[in-house]
Amino acid sequence: MTTSVNGVLDSFRERIAQIKSYEEALGVLYWDLRTGAPRKGMEARSEAIGMLSGQMFKLSTAPELGEWLTELEDHEIASGLSEIDNRLVRETRKEYDRSVKIPPKLYQEYVVLTSQSESMWEEAKEKSDFASFQPYLDKIITYNNQFIDLWGPGASRYDTLLDSYEPGMTTAELDRVFGGLREKLVPLAAAIAASPHQPESGILKQTFAKDAQKKFSLFILEQMGFDFAGGRLDESVHPFATGLNPGDVRITTRYLTDDVTSALFGTIHEGGHALYEQNIMKELIGTTLCTGTSMGIHESQSRFWENVIGRSKPFWNRYFGDLQKLFPSQLEVGVEDFYRATNIVQPSLIRIEADELTYNLHIIIRYEMEKLIFNEGVKASELPALWNDKYREYLGVVPQNDGEGVLQDVHWSGGAFGYFPSYSLGNMYAAQMTVTMEQEIPGFWGLVERGELLPIKEWLTGKVYQYGKLRTPSELIRDITGKPLDPDYLVAYLEKKYRDIYKL
Repeated sequence: MTTSVNGVLDSFRERIAQIKSYEEALGVLYWDLRTGAPRKGMEARSEAIGMLSGQMFKLSTAPELGEWLTELEDHEIASGLSEIDNRLVRETRKEYDRSVKIPPKLYQEYVVLTSQSESMWEEAKEKSDFASFQPYLDKIITYNNQFIDLWGPGASRYDTLLDSYEPGMTTAELDRVFGGLREKLVPLAAAIAASPHQPESGILKQTFAKDAQKKFSLFILEQMGFDFAGGRLDESVHPFATGLNPGDVRITTRYLTDDVTSALFGTIHEGGHALYEQNIMKELIGTTLCTGTSMGIHESQSRFWENVIGRSKPFWNRYFGDLQKLFPSQLEVGVEDFYRATNIVQPSLIRIEADELTYNLHIIIRYEMEKLIFNEGVKASELPALWNDKYREYLGVVPQNDGEGVLQDVHWSGGAFGYFPSYSLGNMYAAQMTVTMEQEIPGFWGLVERGELLPIKEWLTGKVYQYGKLRTPSELIRDITGKPLDPDYLVAYLEKKYRDIYKL
């Protein structure tokens, strides 16, 4: 490699490191904003976030970055680059070509808006007051429509947003996949509802002290292999994970004293995200490849740990005794009763508290609403009624207020349109990977039953975590399982598990 090419590569790497440093600083500010920053400082904090984001955006769209990319993409030069540098060039090119179409002023305005909007969403949700949040949502939708126009819509306008979270995914593919899921899961849910072998739900609906819940949450994170020297657990209105770098990964949960499962499974879910971020190979640190390859793959890890492991019978055969010691009077039941209670299938209003089976219907509702917003021009003012109608149609339940309805999720307040399908895609990836794990890890379920979870974490590190964005989602699932993504694995997993629980 010539001296001039080395100079270009060094300049390119330095610019990527600068961008990554801005991302980390902004990550801390966002985390602080959502975990207890004083409300009176919200406006100033949002302006600071906007200013820093604007500076990062300028670095990301500067003409010299485009020139460096063009030089490094030359076939002869690219053939001499490392795998990491080649992938970094490709990923940066994709982001550069999208970002350079957005005027910096427009981008900075949008960042200020969304950081303010998330705080306003918290207040609106608490008061079940959609009207106070609607002006913010109107503006966020308007900005996203502007971005779609500037980027150039794909086969549909919504496709452009999907690609930000799951590269290559389209509404045509999701319509096919979700249509198949709905066709197979709705009859299964109906059979479950008609079963005379219903679990006792009252076990979970008692009073559970917050401190004891926190103690158990921390214990389970430790068992999963969460590195507390490189992470922490806090509280927030809506659980989330922030990976600043592999040595600083922060997660939150939400404790409800009348439901022991909310914090429990929320913590395990976010812990799954954290394991991904904490175990990315050190060679990717300081680059924009040091994160999950897509939100679908990221959600596969949170959903795997939460559901495949955390809601399994072997898991509770090992850990129910530990939970019982913390809540002896509330949990005077057998482990089988508790296991079945944590796997009750019942139409519900709240996505993050939904069972594994109906959860996918919650996602399909949001997916269909987002398509209506961007493909059909549905307005923010129409969303509460539309939300309620779809819950009545798909799940047979209707929210009593907007707090348990259209305001329940944080995603839209941050402009994360196109994210929701990642959750169901994550379920599919997780089910498919689990079959391979069962084949490749000797005595897989025996390990879970003995509380030996670290070999599972190590397998996932070797197959998924370490690569960050070095592999695409489609490359990763093919490398691991030998097949492309196949939703039938999820259907088979749910059929087997719930036919056993409900004795169908």
